[in-house]
Amino acid sequence: MDGVAAAAFDIGQMIRIFGHYISRVFIGLGIAEFLVLAFSMLAGYYVRLSASLDPGAAPAAEVGTAALAYAVVTVTAMTAVGLYQRGLPWGAGFLVRIGLALLLSGIAMAPIYYAFPELDIGRGVMIFALLFSLVGVLAIRSLFLRFAGSDALNHRVLVLGTGRSASLIEELEGPQQQFNVVGYVNLGDAEERIAPARQTALQGRLFDLMIRRDADELVVAVDDRRKRLPVDDILDCKMSGIRVLDLPTFFEKEASLINIDIVNPSWIFFSSGFYTNPFVERGKRLMDIGGALALLVLGLPFMVVVAIAILAESRCRGPVLYSQERVGKGGEVFRLYKFRSMRTDAEADGVERWATRDDDRITRVGRFIRKTRLDELPQLYNVLRGQMSLVGPRPERPKFVRELASKIKLYNERHRVKPGLTGWAQLQYSYGSSEDDAKKKLEYDLYYVKNCSIFLDLVILLQTVEVVLWGKGAR
Repeated sequence: MDGVAAAAFDIGQMIRIFGHYISRVFIGLGIAEFLVLAFSMLAGYYVRLSASLDPGAAPAAEVGTAALAYAVVTVTAMTAVGLYQRGLPWGAGFLVRIGLALLLSGIAMAPIYYAFPELDIGRGVMIFALLFSLVGVLAIRSLFLRFAGSDALNHRVLVLGTGRSASLIEELEGPQQQFNVVGYVNLGDAEERIAPARQTALQGRLFDLMIRRDADELVVAVDDRRKRLPVDDILDCKMSGIRVLDLPTFFEKEASLINIDIVNPSWIFFSSGFYTNPFVERGKRLMDIGGALALLVLGLPFMVVVAIAILAESRCRGPVLYSQERVGKGGEVFRLYKFRSMRTDAEADGVERWATRDDDRITRVGRFIRKTRLDELPQLYNVLRGQMSLVGPRPERPKFVRELASKIKLYNERHRVKPGLTGWAQLQYSYGSSEDDAKKKLEYDLYYVKNCSIFLDLVILLQTVEVVLWGKGAR
């Protein structure tokens, strides 16, 4: 399903929406909490105005609309603070996040009430709605966390192979994944990397083995498909309704990345994605312009404060802004602007270096604005000029690009789209400062290039709010 209009299809416990895989479990959780939030406002309305309402009367249409608007805003706020991510926090961390989400929701409802006065049902109702929401979400999350880790919510995978390829799946296994491997079928790989206790022999039909192991997905992960691959058995499974995946597609689905160690040109040729859509490009450009202008208006006071802080720290001896050449879409070089966060002599010797953890070149003000991402705000100018997008791979310096492209295959393919202020790789992987880090981030960048859409951009922008709020990955 290559078209943007192709909304979704099931694949295991994932639903693919506009190319991006989303857990069905979390979608179900979001729907349940949406209903709880909507009913929380209705309950608040009844409790607050019970003395003046007929007990059998239904709420006014405006109240129902307000309840739906409140539920949409609150679920969005919960997404932004990271409450629909794998490895859900619990305890104090969860309470802080849900409290912040409800606070953001209450603040966000104010301009909605201002724009649509008929939806304003009073502060008293809103207070009760927030209280009921807190109780309801805590109840839903308690049930979810009790059952989310059970095997019933995970899809069961049988892997063909016990060699190097199969070992990559074993390395991916973990409590935060939503699949359970029920066995690795030994097909005689030259190098065995799976422990004998986890291996199983293929005796009889492969479909019968799938039934005995209660597996619903088959992953072909043999090192050499030309040797002893049971083609007829795999076809039998496929035609019997079993999901059959190759290794690159399995990684794309479960890890949201393109593993460049296992992809080959034929997979890229025939897999969905990696196509340009003029409607998506126009939509992204409109979103970039609108988002950049809005962020400039909202961020202007912060930008003034940052500029004053930088000047004060340097005693007006250093520049406020820092510009640097970066590589953009199609390999074109442009000049990127940031607030200066390092000493003016950071590269006085002329040697270009990656920023590292606890880099002593970073100033005190610089450390704060990097952690809060305030140093990135001047790049909104690059977005308005069309050199960057709000969402995309982070632009690298030309020297680093040349070095990395000579060592890492497919590296230049990240330049198929505009670079961005934020991106999928920045969300999924910590700040990179080495060739290995660059390779790992490339795998996430390629996932974005393959599945680029306005929907995925919105997902990334919401998750970026979480990164900014909790200071993840900054250096």
